[in-house]
Amino acid sequence: MIEVIQFGSRTIDFRLEYSDRKSLGITVTPEMEVLVKAPADTSMEKVKEKIRKKAPWIIKQQSFFLSFQPKTPQRKYITGETHLYLGRQYRLQIEIGKDESVKLKGKFIVVTASEKARTKTLLHDWYLKHARTKFHAVAAPLIDKFKKHKVEPSSIVLRDMPTRWGSCTPKGKIILNPELIKAPKGCIEYVIIHELCHLI
Repeated sequence: MIEVIQFGSRTIDFRLEYSDRKSLGITVTPEMEVLVKAPADTSMEKVKEKIRKKAPWIIKQQSFFLSFQPKTPQRKYITGETHLYLGRQYRLQIEIGKDESVKLKGKFIVVTASEKARTKTLLHDWYLKHARTKFHAVAAPLIDKFKKHKVEPSSIVLRDMPTRWGSCTPKGKIILNPELIKAPKGCIEYVIIHELCHLI
């Protein structure tokens, strides 16, 4: 059920789930949803009291994820434009040449394209390539830790999602938004852990 509390001028919506767990837990998902899991005999007043105490942390977590929402502003793909990679900002530098490539050089993402119109495609492919490599590298040690709970995803795949960082299927497939490669490593880890928890 969806409930609401007021914290100062801030309204916090939260989804409450009762279960046979022994303690009350609060989670902020990568989509900024507040999920509260509480023992079956917990009163609503106690739930709201706990949320008020945790409100500063909840707001901080929501602000963190809001800053990396997968809603990329309209890009012009011109020299000097800023682009994110693993949470850091880089300036785009476009060079014209036959040997097409995308490379990180200091504070720049240098795109060598046969023509300027190719810049967007080359940069998209570069992000996708690094997302595949980085996501699996980040996921591997996390999956190892979850094996003690007999949890292991059937696969990790990438899929463009306009408003979500990740999701998982009933068959254990974890789906990640390639735009997540623009967020810090800690955010990538959080999303993967969040999806692994769904498999427990």
